[in-house]
Amino acid sequence: MSFTQSIKTCFQKYVTFSGRASRPEYWYFFLFIILGNIVTTVLDVTFFGVDLTITTDDASHTTTTEVHDNGPLGRLFSLATMIPLLAVGWRRMHDSGRSGLYLFFPLIAMIGIGLFLSVSAGTIAFTGGTLGLGGLATALGAVSLAILFPALVIGIFAPLLVIWWLTRPSDPNPNTYGPNPNEAPQ
Repeated sequence: MSFTQSIKTCFQKYVTFSGRASRPEYWYFFLFIILGNIVTTVLDVTFFGVDLTITTDDASHTTTTEVHDNGPLGRLFSLATMIPLLAVGWRRMHDSGRSGLYLFFPLIAMIGIGLFLSVSAGTIAFTGGTLGLGGLATALGAVSLAILFPALVIGIFAPLLVIWWLTRPSDPNPNTYGPNPNEAPQ
């Protein structure tokens, strides 16, 4: 599959989450997304300008620079390509014999870590407050740290694992999601 065929296929299957997608279909479309974002950012900066904010903190002797583009083109491009990118990723997971839900593994890990941190911090703050349960807060803090370390390792490796799954070769035989896309007519 060529670069242009991949883009055409992904837009023709805009919201198709069933079936399989070959590696070239996914990665060429992913390259198209990256190149499209670069082009639309350049166009946004050229036609709509940027807001530049420079903040200096005299106490810590640091300077912070923030750049915000004002243009809508990058946002519109991202909005228009978000669903096809998700759909082709879903089909790509099917091609390697996995459910498309595996694409959300990093997001689920990050949400779980965030919820755990929120609940732990709230519990520690509550028990260490006016109730006089300082020892309980210390114990909860130790348990939270013991659980947090493996959770952060999972949070770091989850995106890498999904990228690895997306780079795996096609299942050469038909699987529960359909025939091999390299052998099936497009």
